[in-house]
Amino acid sequence: MNVLITGASGGLGRALTIECARRGYHLFLTDINKTGLDSLRNGVERQFPVVVATMACDLTDDMDVDRLLAHLDTYGIQFDMLLNVAGLDFEGGFLEQSRKNVLTIVSLNICATLRITHAILSRRAIGKSFSLVFVSSLASQYPIPLKATYAASKRFLLDFAYALGEELKNRHVHVLAVCPGGLVTTRDAMDGIKAQGIWGDMTTNRIEVVTRNTIDRALAGKLVYIPGIANRILSLFGHLLPRTFITMVLYKRWTKSQGKWLDIGA
Repeated sequence: MNVLITGASGGLGRALTIECARRGYHLFLTDINKTGLDSLRNGVERQFPVVVATMACDLTDDMDVDRLLAHLDTYGIQFDMLLNVAGLDFEGGFLEQSRKNVLTIVSLNICATLRITHAILSRRAIGKSFSLVFVSSLASQYPIPLKATYAASKRFLLDFAYALGEELKNRHVHVLAVCPGGLVTTRDAMDGIKAQGIWGDMTTNRIEVVTRNTIDRALAGKLVYIPGIANRILSLFGHLLPRTFITMVLYKRWTKSQGKWLDIGA
């Protein structure tokens, strides 16, 4: 099986890379961080008997993506799975962030994801099932003040996954949206979990469980995966309670926790 992973050198991307390599899948990894990609490739090739190819790429840059696609076409690479992991967020309220940061969230989380997804679907192995994964977030379940752009971008991915899954199911394309809570991947992620206190502990997921279950559910043709019982219960509340009430509660929560988060990272 040939798998393309975006955002591969980040915490979740790295963990998914290792999970796929453990299963014997051949990998094409891309990320804006070339040094991280090289380190990951070397580590995976030492541990597992799989083929690992890498190419640094800024997915928000059309020309960079075109170079990536031309490279794939040169070698005639076709894929059986695409894991859309690349994404980001910037902390702070909407008006406290620069316009560039706000637009970068949308550019990477939405536009770049659509760009690479459309391209790789056209390069899938014909006559075989194809698994397509979008890494959304627990934040997709609610409108979240102080994380408004990020939460909305992840909601887009969730709704898009539902719609695309229906549209392509007769073409043997299975679409999964993964909506994890906190993941212990980087120092910033750990600071964010700590700042949220008990809520951070409740919604944090073990990354090795998330990666294993993500691949299993993608292969099984599942639509949505929300890791953790607590997160699934919180998601249910998001559907049952008025959205105005949810936004009020979340604003109070994030006003406190985001202030702590920014203080920790200072």
